[in-house]
Amino acid sequence: MRNLSLSTLGPLAALILLVILGAWLNENFYSAGNITNVLARSAFIGMIAVGMTFVITSGGLDLSVGSMAAFIAGMMILAMNAMLPRLGVGIPLVLAGMGVALGVGLLAGLGNGLLITRARIEPFIVTLGTMGIFRSLVTWIADGGTLSLDFGTREFYRPVYYGGLFGIAWPIIVFAIIAVLGEVAMRHTRFGRYCEAIGSNDKVARYSAVKVERVQLWTYVILGLLVGLATILYVPRLGSASGSTGLLWELEAIAAVIIGGTALKGGYGRVWGTVVGVLILSLIDNILNLADLVSPYLNGAIQGVIIVLAVVLQRGKSSAEGR
Repeated sequence: MRNLSLSTLGPLAALILLVILGAWLNENFYSAGNITNVLARSAFIGMIAVGMTFVITSGGLDLSVGSMAAFIAGMMILAMNAMLPRLGVGIPLVLAGMGVALGVGLLAGLGNGLLITRARIEPFIVTLGTMGIFRSLVTWIADGGTLSLDFGTREFYRPVYYGGLFGIAWPIIVFAIIAVLGEVAMRHTRFGRYCEAIGSNDKVARYSAVKVERVQLWTYVILGLLVGLATILYVPRLGSASGSTGLLWELEAIAAVIIGGTALKGGYGRVWGTVVGVLILSLIDNILNLADLVSPYLNGAIQGVIIVLAVVLQRGKSSAEGR
C-alpha cells in the first residue's frame, strides 16, 4: 500500500491546489505565455534535480550544482568566443560549445565523486568546498563582472532556448525526456535498485556484492552531466555568465527532491515525485510574483522554510511507522 500513502499523494494534491489557487488569484495564470514560462523555468532546476535524486537516494548530497552551472557557463562562453574566429558563427561552433559544457560538467561531477568515494571525505564537506571554488573561479575569470557571448553567436544560439517543437520550448522537451529516463532508471534498472540499497544500508549492499563506491561515483558523474545539459539550455537565454549565475539552484534542486518524497537520509527515491516538487516550487514562485503577495527577494527564504517543513514531515512519518 506504500504507493497509495499520504506521502505519495500529498505532493500531487499540493500541486493541484496550487494550480487552482493560481487561477483564482490571477486570470492570466492559465495563459500560454505564463504556462510556458513556468515550465521553462522548471526545466533547468528539474534536470539538475533528477540527477540530485540519485545522489540523495544513494546517501549523498551535492551543494555545488549552482556554482558548477555558473562555472560551466563561463567556460562554455570563453571557449565559444575563442573558437569563433576559426569556426565562425554556425552549428559547428554551437556543438563545440555544447561539448565543452558537457565535458566540464562531467569532470566537475567526477571530481566531486572521487573526493567522496576515494578520499572518503563527507559529501557535505566536499561539495561545500567545491561550491566556493566554482563560484570564485567564474567570478575571478570575469573579473567580478560578466562573461558575454559574442553577439552574432548569441543570436544564432537563441533558438536553443526560445525555439521548440510543436510550440513546446526545447528546455521543456529535454526536461520531459530526462524525467522519463530518470524514472525508468530508478524504478526498472539495477542502477536504481543499487542506489536505494546503498542509501538504505551501504554495509549490507557491500555484502550483496554491490560495488558501492562505483555506483556512488556514477551518481555524481550523472549529476555533473545533467548540470552541463541544463547550462547548455540556459546560456542562450541571457548569453552571459557571472558570479551570480545559478545562485540558489542547489537549494531549489534539493528542495524539489525532498518535497517529491525522496528520503533525505537515502534509501528511497522517486523521480516523478521530484518532477512534481520542481513544479510546486516554480508555481509558488510564479503565484507570488503574479499576485505580488511578498517581495521576490524572500523567495529563497520561502524555499528554505519548505525544505525544513518537508524534512519535519519525513521524520514525523518515520517516527509514526516506527511505533
